[in-house]
Amino acid sequence: MRSFRLANVLLCALVASAGSHPDWDGIRNQIDGILHIPRPLPALEMKNYGKFSPAPGVDAERVSYATAYELRVPAIVYHAAGATITKHPALVIVNGHGGDKSSWYSYRSGILYARAGAVVLTYDPIGEFERNSERRSNTRQHDQTLEPQEEMGRRLSGLMVTDVMQAVAYLAKRPDVDPKRIAVLGYSMGSFVSALTCALDTNIDACVLAGGGNLDEPGEHWDTASAKMCEQVPYRALTPLGDRGAMLYALSAKRGPELVFNGSSDAVVDTVHEGQSFFEDLRRRTVAQAGSAKDVFEFQFSAGTGHAPYFVTKPVALWLEEKLKFPNWKRKQIEAMPETRIGDWANSNHIAVSASEGAILALGADVPAVSRADLHAIPDAVWGAEQDSYIYETWRERAMTAAHSDAP
Repeated sequence: MRSFRLANVLLCALVASAGSHPDWDGIRNQIDGILHIPRPLPALEMKNYGKFSPAPGVDAERVSYATAYELRVPAIVYHAAGATITKHPALVIVNGHGGDKSSWYSYRSGILYARAGAVVLTYDPIGEFERNSERRSNTRQHDQTLEPQEEMGRRLSGLMVTDVMQAVAYLAKRPDVDPKRIAVLGYSMGSFVSALTCALDTNIDACVLAGGGNLDEPGEHWDTASAKMCEQVPYRALTPLGDRGAMLYALSAKRGPELVFNGSSDAVVDTVHEGQSFFEDLRRRTVAQAGSAKDVFEFQFSAGTGHAPYFVTKPVALWLEEKLKFPNWKRKQIEAMPETRIGDWANSNHIAVSASEGAILALGADVPAVSRADLHAIPDAVWGAEQDSYIYETWRERAMTAAHSDAP
């Protein structure tokens, strides 16, 4: 707790003294301290467990990499089969609550953007799929209340951010990736994790927040109505930033471009009340914090739709093509591509989706479903022998030990 109080005091001092020349790196360092993000980041210790073909023209690799607390992250990496160019843009998909690399939008994004010529990494958040002791999904273990709440919530958020930073670092080390064209795409809870990551990691080129991004003021959604451990606690811990949303977006603008995309009738993050005028005001305040409008976030709405991973849709694909320059797609090609109503696609493939997700139109008409069995990244024998390196219970034990060692 002593380190948290010191980090808060230093962050307050940095923000208060920022004036017209903020110490952006100093502010990032203090946020790292509050969330217990390790610096330098852990060595990646990348491992590969073979590949498969989830769709014609697409290969997928089963991999893992190291993260905080001496844990590992299982991931599936999609890319075009037989690619002939040297460097590709890359994407990291950050899931919402209960989601993981077996979620429909994760593998659909992997296949879709691999066809565009990108390298796409999808992974399991802590507590889900291969980071669950029973290899189950939709467990929401990361929502369990742990004591001391303020300390453990910040550590949980820091782990989630580190997972994404390590995914970016993994992609940057691949010989087929252009390290200057890596984007992070987050949905729902993943939009919050991505908002933090994109403010902190200057190695990210572009960021998309879907079903979220409404970084609001004290006592509003992210302080009171969101999940306590992984969202409320860390967002409240950033109170010394002052105008938290504007400051986080200003930090992100110093890194690069960002798009916030929501449904206009999203009841989860309440875009009915935090809609056009909310984002106009937040953007104005961000410009004031950043000192210019350069790379300050853009925002768009899908009329009449709700909570959904909009990075699978045509408008977001067009934005990404402009920022990343996909090798296989140009703007006119994307504009001409067919779209699929996700509800119809899900029904035909016997996949459960929410009503709001089912209502959206996703880019592409021939993206197949991928079986859960194919999306195991870690061979059974390896996972059985090394499961303590992946699961929530190990993180909880190690984080609690670290929290007690930091206590005064």
